Amino acid sequence: MASRPVYIPNVKGKALVTPVSVEFKWIAGMSVSQKQKCIHSLHEAAAQRKIVKVLEISSKSENPLGVKLSAFNLHIVTPSGMKTTVENAFQASKVYRNGGPYLDLLETTPREAKKDSRLNTSGDLVGFRLEGEDWPTRPITAFYDWLYLSALRQSPTLAEQLLEFDGFTDIEFNPERSLNCQAASAALFVVLTRRGEFEAVTSNRYSFLERLNASRVTSRPMQSSLF
Repeated sequence: MASRPVYIPNVKGKALVTPVSVEFKWIAGMSVSQKQKCIHSLHEAAAQRKIVKVLEISSKSENPLGVKLSAFNLHIVTPSGMKTTVENAFQASKVYRNGGPYLDLLETTPREAKKDSRLNTSGDLVGFRLEGEDWPTRPITAFYDWLYLSALRQSPTLAEQLLEFDGFTDIEFNPERSLNCQAASAALFVVLTRRGEFEAVTSNRYSFLERLNASRVTSRPMQSSLF
């Protein structure tokens, strides 16, 4: 057995997104077909807890929408006009105590950017810098969420389809090892849109940071008896 979070957009209340931990049968293996079996198992377990309309967002998703919305595939155009993926922009913006940002990662493949050795040998992460604009490391996931939501803002047709779902997963994301999650960012988009806040909150980074600070957005799951 294993557990993964399902990210639920909250239309009401202070918390914007609730990560609900769902236990399911894990199917071992590294192939895409094995990962998709795990996704089926996770979504079936979620359905038993009345979380029915769930979209897997990853390159392993059987839904083409979920594949397109993977940070490895979702493109963003930076303020200077450079087109890259959300994953590349995120990794290339990291500033460490002893190095970075490593702007050459904007032009590698997303997988190469994520696995670049410098990201593990440059000391503590102290912030982010994208085209001269500095971002703090708090609230946790804020910069990643900003990139993902900015990319959705630039791809309205894809973004609109997210509103059909009530929960989001990423089978590769383990909250014990990572912080940033594309499924959580997608849920954040949905809740801000459903609350009628998306345009105002994402109009500038100050409004965005203020909104996140006022809520409780986290990628770490919780056990819940609500579902």
